[in-house]
Amino acid sequence: MAAARRLKRVVASQPGFINLKSTSDSADLVSSRRKRVNKNKKKNWNKHSDVNDVEEFLEDVRHQERTTGGLLSEKSDDSLFFLDVGQPKKAEQKTEEAVEGKKRKGKTSRPLRIDLILQHDSLIPPPKDVLAYQQPNAKKLRRIAQKAEHLAAKGVVPRRQKQLLNRRPVERKAKKSVTEANNNTDREYYDIWGQESKDSSDPWYLQQTGKKLVKRPEKLNEKPSVLPAVEVIAPGGSYNPDFFSHQALLQEAHEVEVKKQKEEDKIERQVAVNKEDTATEETILREQVEGLVEEENEEETAPNEEDRDVAVGAITLAEKKTERQRKRERADKIKEQQRLAVRQRIDNQQQLFQLRSIKASIKQQEENTKDKQKLRKAKQEAQKSQPRRLGRLKFKPQDLEVQLSDELAGSLRRLKPEGSVLKDRFKSLQKRNLIEPRERAKFKRRHKLKYVEKRAFREIT
Repeated sequence: MAAARRLKRVVASQPGFINLKSTSDSADLVSSRRKRVNKNKKKNWNKHSDVNDVEEFLEDVRHQERTTGGLLSEKSDDSLFFLDVGQPKKAEQKTEEAVEGKKRKGKTSRPLRIDLILQHDSLIPPPKDVLAYQQPNAKKLRRIAQKAEHLAAKGVVPRRQKQLLNRRPVERKAKKSVTEANNNTDREYYDIWGQESKDSSDPWYLQQTGKKLVKRPEKLNEKPSVLPAVEVIAPGGSYNPDFFSHQALLQEAHEVEVKKQKEEDKIERQVAVNKEDTATEETILREQVEGLVEEENEEETAPNEEDRDVAVGAITLAEKKTERQRKRERADKIKEQQRLAVRQRIDNQQQLFQLRSIKASIKQQEENTKDKQKLRKAKQEAQKSQPRRLGRLKFKPQDLEVQLSDELAGSLRRLKPEGSVLKDRFKSLQKRNLIEPRERAKFKRRHKLKYVEKRAFREIT
């Protein structure tokens, strides 16, 4: 404690120190009775040591550094004081205003109070950021630069620089024209809906940069069906049709109905029951007593002697061929091969005299092939206008919308509409192979209905 006071007195007695915050009282200078404390132990150092005066001194030094940029004792008189000689004369003010030029009338612009509060008021320079001046591998790079300077002084060219010098010069293309600004009114009119100009750049560059368009497959350009989106009905379907066109439409509808009737009759014939195959009382009785009555067979089959001989002969093993028989079979086989070879040679010679007939047969085969190709192409063209099998269900054409002769209205006002536009469009999509044929989803109840009699109904009954 005494040491702290002694340090404070020494600092205050220095000639260059000016105390801005004088908080010392006269009572502090009065010596009081010193408390005897054992300072040999570390736990008593901070507990019984008064360092307030040292901290106040250091805080005062930091305050001077923040406000004035350093200690006041080290500042010059010119930086601390100025000579006040009063306001300048009016003539001098006018000359200064004439030199500076005309200024706008009113008060001079001053910074806002909020801007002054946010300004940095400390005069201490910010600490130097050491990390900003550091460079990774600086020592290694400095060594490489020194080595390069040493080799350059000797006239030695590095291998990498030699390769760059020996590389073939690249032909420089003309620089692209600088794009014009969007707000340039003198530039040409650009139609955003017009056809874009073809880019004549390198295809490899376009592919790598993702600017090359993918080639569209030819299959995508083909329509799934050649049928039009909206089919025009026959002339007989008009509200006031011609007699012959109306009869032709009725004949077509009649053929459709006849075809449906034939299919229904065919199904009925297939599932029909033959009356002869129906069970009668006699056949029913015979089936019931079958197996109950034992039939006595008087004729007992006895094995014949010939059958025994055949069975015994099958069991006996085949006799082994002799060497003479094997040689004879080999000679017969060779003779047969020779005979076939001679026959083949004679047939080939005979074909020379049949060239005319062979040419005629080849020509006939080619004509048959061409006819088959034409039929196949015609079949393919016909299939283009037919609906394909896209799902598990088969396409069923829509019923013809036709009116009988006595139902014709003769005018649009009395015409009765038939069919449905929505169903017609749905069938058209199926017919043009755009969607698969579908059927209406069937509602299947998950739980059975439970019927409960209400109390009011039970009381009545």
